[in-house]
Amino acid sequence: MSLKIRQCMLPCATALVLVAGFGMAQAGKDGERSVAARLAGFQEVPVVSTTGKGEFKGKINTQTGEISYEFSYADLQSEVRQAHIHLGQRSVNGGIMVWLCQSAANPAPVAVTATTPLCTSPGGTFSGTITAASVVGPGAAQQLGAGEFDELVAALRAGVAYVNVHTVTSPGGEIRGQVDSGHH
Repeated sequence: MSLKIRQCMLPCATALVLVAGFGMAQAGKDGERSVAARLAGFQEVPVVSTTGKGEFKGKINTQTGEISYEFSYADLQSEVRQAHIHLGQRSVNGGIMVWLCQSAANPAPVAVTATTPLCTSPGGTFSGTITAASVVGPGAAQQLGAGEFDELVAALRAGVAYVNVHTVTSPGGEIRGQVDSGHH
C-alpha cells in the first residue's frame, strides 16, 4: 500500500462515517418537514383586489402519517364560505385535496363533514391534524384519490399545492397562497 493511501485511511474512514451519519440525519429530518403559505388576493386566479390576508403553516410527519397545521385569515370582504388545500401549480386552478373549513351554504363532503370546522367571518384561526381520512381527492383528471396521504405530501413538498379561502363576494377564492416547503 502506498504511503498516501495509508495516511488517508483513518481520516477518510472518519469522513465517510460523518457523511453517512449526516445523510441518515437528513433522512430522519425528512420524516418531519414544515410547509407554509401566505395568502393574498393577488395570488388568486384571476387576481382579486382585497385587503384580505391569511397564513397556513403545516408540519408533515410521514412517520405518523399526519400533518399538524395552523391556518388563519383576516379582513375578508364578505362571509367566508369554505377554505381548502388544492392541487395546482402557481397561477393554475386545481381540485380540492383537503377541506380546512366549511359553511352551511358550502358544506364539506360527507366523508369529512364531522372533522371540518365551520368557517368564521371576516377572519378566523384554525388548527388541527390532516390524515389520510382528510384527503378527499380531487380524483378524475388530476388522479389523486380520496385517502391518498402520500400523494398529498408529495404535492406539498413539490410546491404544487395551494391554500385558498372562498367568500360570497369571491366564490372562486378571495385569497390564495402557494404552499412552499423550501425544497422543490
